[in-house]
Order: sequence, then structure tokens, then C-alpha cells
Amino acid sequence: MTSLTVENYLKTILLLGNRTGEATVSTGQLAVAMNVLPGTVTSMLKTLSDSKLATYKPYAGVTLSEAGRTLALRMLRRHRLIELFLVNTLELTWDQVHEEAEHMEHAVSDFLIDRIDDYLSHPTVDPHGDPIPDKDGALRTDPASQGVPLSTCEQGTQFELVRVLNQDPEFLRYLSEHQLNIGSTGEIISKSDEADLITIESNHQNIPLGLSAARDIVVIIKR
Repeated sequence: MTSLTVENYLKTILLLGNRTGEATVSTGQLAVAMNVLPGTVTSMLKTLSDSKLATYKPYAGVTLSEAGRTLALRMLRRHRLIELFLVNTLELTWDQVHEEAEHMEHAVSDFLIDRIDDYLSHPTVDPHGDPIPDKDGALRTDPASQGVPLSTCEQGTQFELVRVLNQDPEFLRYLSEHQLNIGSTGEIISKSDEADLITIESNHQNIPLGLSAARDIVVIIKR
């Protein structure tokens, strides 16, 4: 049986790799994501390598093995289904569920997760628009529907918000305060690379966003 720490590392490696599009994740990236010292990461990566859950090469980084990827997807499935369950049944908000799911994902059984999946009618995404793996590890969403970062869109673009990558509670609350949620539609009113600012119109209000924040908002272009 794997430890909570091992499960967290595997899931984080998977998420970082998905975010960058690279199979190999650097020690530095992991240290920042896990909020630990690089030396701590190196020690854990050696443990993962010894356990055949990953391949670690000093100064190159770490790559998940097939067994490591399977376990990481299992944890990701648990996390995202729990988040959606908490939103749909207990009416927690999308800025409240991440930490709760972080604790619960290690304690629940696969049986309970499968029952939650059935209860929710096999959803494709969690409250933040992140795809949910099925019990075989396959993502249920169409890759073509994943959209593009809002920051890459130009003035006049009409869009639908489909995913939020930054799940910091304060950022999610800012979006909620402006009624920006999954499924919200809007239009880019202005964009300035020099000012690092993009302004969108949604729900009859103008909403300013830094371009760095807009990179974490994924949209489908409507026109």
C-alpha cells in the first residue's frame, strides 16, 4: 500500500506533465509545486524510482512508469469526483472543495468512488472544468473541446469559459464575484500586452484580468 506522500507526488508529477506537455518533470518544478526543498524532492524521487513507480535521472528529471501513471490517474479520478460530489450534494463552492478533496482522496475506497461516479451519472469534468478519468484511466472529454487560454484571444473574440487551471481560492472567489463560472460566455473588450491587461465583458459587466490570470482561464471561441 502506497503512502499519502507517494500518492501526492505521483499526482503532482502527472499534473505538471499534463500542464507542460512534457513527459519529464524537473526537480525544480516539483519543489515549487509541492512547496518543499529540492533536496526533499530528490530523496522522494529516488524512493519512487526504487519502487518502480517512476524513472528518475539526476539533472534531467522524473518520468512516471506505467504503474506510477496508473496510480496517479487513480488519485486524480478520486480527487475530481470528490470535488464534484461536494459541490453537487453539499453545495460547497468551487473555491472550498480542493482542500477537502485533498484530504478525502486518500481515505475513500475505490468501491465508494465508483458509486459516486454512478450517482453523478459518470461526469466528464469536475467543478473547475478539469477532465475526470474513468476507472480505466481514460479521460472522458474530447481533446478537441479543451479550448485555448483566454490570454491568446484577441479583442472582439466571443468565448465560453470551459476550464480554470488556477484553483487558488482567492482567484476562484474573484471569478465568482464577477459571475464567471464554467459555462459563462463573454467577449474580449480590450487587450494590452504592454499593460499586461485584458478586459472582458460578461454578465453585463466589464471585468479586468491580468494576462497571467487569463492564461489560467481556458475558453472555447464562439466567434
